Amino acid sequence: MSSNTASLDGAARALQLAARVEAIEPFRVMEMVKAAAAMSRAGIDVVSMSVGEPDFTAPDVVARAAVAAIQSGATQYTESLGLPALREAIAAWYATSHGLDVDPRRIVITAGASAALLLACAALVAEGDEVLMPDPCYPCNRHFVSAFGGRPVLVPSGAEERYQLTVAQVDARWNARTRGVIVASPSNPTGTSMTPEQTRDLVAAVRARGGFAIVDEIYQGLSYGEKPVSALSFGDDVITVNSFSKYFSMTGWRLGWLVLPDALVPAVEKLAQNLFICAPTVAQRAALACFAPEAIAVFEERRLEFQRRRDFLVPALRELGFSIPVMPDGAFYVYADIAGLAHPDAADSAAFGMAVLRDAHVAIVPGGDFGFAAPERHVRFSYATKIERIEEAVGRIARLLGR
Repeated sequence: MSSNTASLDGAARALQLAARVEAIEPFRVMEMVKAAAAMSRAGIDVVSMSVGEPDFTAPDVVARAAVAAIQSGATQYTESLGLPALREAIAAWYATSHGLDVDPRRIVITAGASAALLLACAALVAEGDEVLMPDPCYPCNRHFVSAFGGRPVLVPSGAEERYQLTVAQVDARWNARTRGVIVASPSNPTGTSMTPEQTRDLVAAVRARGGFAIVDEIYQGLSYGEKPVSALSFGDDVITVNSFSKYFSMTGWRLGWLVLPDALVPAVEKLAQNLFICAPTVAQRAALACFAPEAIAVFEERRLEFQRRRDFLVPALRELGFSIPVMPDGAFYVYADIAGLAHPDAADSAAFGMAVLRDAHVAIVPGGDFGFAAPERHVRFSYATKIERIEEAVGRIARLLGR
């Protein structure tokens, strides 16, 4: 070892990590993804039902808009709040799809929904503040709160609550340190939505306590059944998060948005200027094409295809012995209880997930990422893959279970 290398190693050992790092848990799904990738590199055919990413990519009209932006040199920084034209297009989309009058000034374009949630938490969460959220929920939501010194309070929310936070739970858990709630409808990992009445009542309960309500609606475009109702319908003080990743099939483009109360926009703009400068310019210019009629037609075809996959997968898993007490009505996830399966690892979702990967060559996600309410009993299936591959996966798992 050279003296320079030894010096660098010593310096690395001397670095003191910020305490907040300890509050952030590893994203376990990525370990499953790495293991599946290693098997694939070894020539093993693995069916991936783990990552929450559409198997569809941006439609041609969106890709052409990106190429045109690059070729024309329209690639420089935008305003931190985003391209005015894109903010106006999103406002128009709310008018046509939800019948809502949303002022474009309240819309902030962000570097994905993750940046949207980071900005919202940076603006609203102070050291020691508590934020309520359902358990199970998307793991990064609690980590966003922790990153700003807050304390995420996960409230066990089972099938009887549709895995969603209720007014009764808010009443029971709210205290002097509680600052607000973060919910998602439809939810990752459960694919279940809040009813309009549930959303309305939850927002009202939080408002009555002077708190904030952040509603993640990134999967709302992928709803099956009754037309979804945005939380924005229940007051201009509601904060919603949305994204071009899921319904619009633009995951790697890293583009999302916030809809904020008027009074919060200057604070979030200041934070965005300093933390991000702006969202990716090429992605913003491409996203303008998402609202073209030909693009919307493609997205709607894909939504129906996701519904077709759900309608196959849920009954198939139930037939194999998985318990799915609530039919997922959105997103592309099934959150299944494995406790009743005839398998030696059915008492431990992590072990069961590895067994399914090792022996059936199907990648799924154990429940440990999503909270503390019986994660050992649950696994998440993502049906963001072709129906033929889903059918293959079900057949492989059936053989593993001796069915």
